[in-house]
Amino acid sequence: MATPDTVVFVGLGQMGLPMAKRCIAAGFKVRGADPSGPARDALAAAGGEVFAGGREAAKDASILITMLPDSRIVREAVLGEQGVADVLAKNALIIDMSSSVPVDTQSLGKDLAARGIALIDAPVSGGVKRAIDGTLSIMAGGDAALVERAKPVLQAMAKSVFATGPLGSGHAMKALNNYVSAAGLVAACEALLVGRRFGLQPDTVIDVLNASTGKNNSTDVKMKQFVISETFASGFSLALMTKDLRIAADLSKLVGLDNSNAETIAAFWENAKSSLDKNADHTDIYRFIASAIQDR
Repeated sequence: MATPDTVVFVGLGQMGLPMAKRCIAAGFKVRGADPSGPARDALAAAGGEVFAGGREAAKDASILITMLPDSRIVREAVLGEQGVADVLAKNALIIDMSSSVPVDTQSLGKDLAARGIALIDAPVSGGVKRAIDGTLSIMAGGDAALVERAKPVLQAMAKSVFATGPLGSGHAMKALNNYVSAAGLVAACEALLVGRRFGLQPDTVIDVLNASTGKNNSTDVKMKQFVISETFASGFSLALMTKDLRIAADLSKLVGLDNSNAETIAAFWENAKSSLDKNADHTDIYRFIASAIQDR
């Protein structure tokens, strides 16, 4: 039977795998489930116990983390035909660290509570690099006692853990964070393109922004590293950013802000998603902006 220091990860992608490894490094026993053989092999090499399916990994577990693409997949993994809910230990805690829709999270929480299973949402920010070194920012929504129960696990992966309020508030905060991040990236890309056309050197544009009031996360850790270098390989896809921006835009409508800038930004990124390769990195937004400017 799984002990309280056993953590189950469902989803061993670019973020889930290094996060699971951080839990192993912190002394937790880790079980991981993912359909990808290489992902399972990588966790096994780090000392984890691996399974192809979530039900096998989750048997009798008291703490389970989902790190999956969206709300629908999270619900299917938990309550679907092959879901984990009916094999977990009594009074188990599920921590959804995916980027999910806040109202979907609230709905899932009610359905799980009826089965005696607790849920908190704890999405992350920081990207692959910070997942690897264990310095993520985590936004945890849900009952305060449940967030406190989860803290030892969350702190194994994070530099900062913020209790954001009721269930769903972590996912709301994550979407809003990515809205601000995406808007900053678009502005930085446009500044770089305008500066280049005027004759400014790209490195000069970014150096000045980073020494001035225009500095933001994108100018600091994305523009030289992935845009100017033309590697476009930050590890976070444009499709996932677009999904998070739609969540933020829909959230703004939910609270009565129908004409928010969040809707404008979400629509802009949705246009980019339809124009670029399906596997495009989110820093590829630069190429979309550059193409749009050329076409004018």
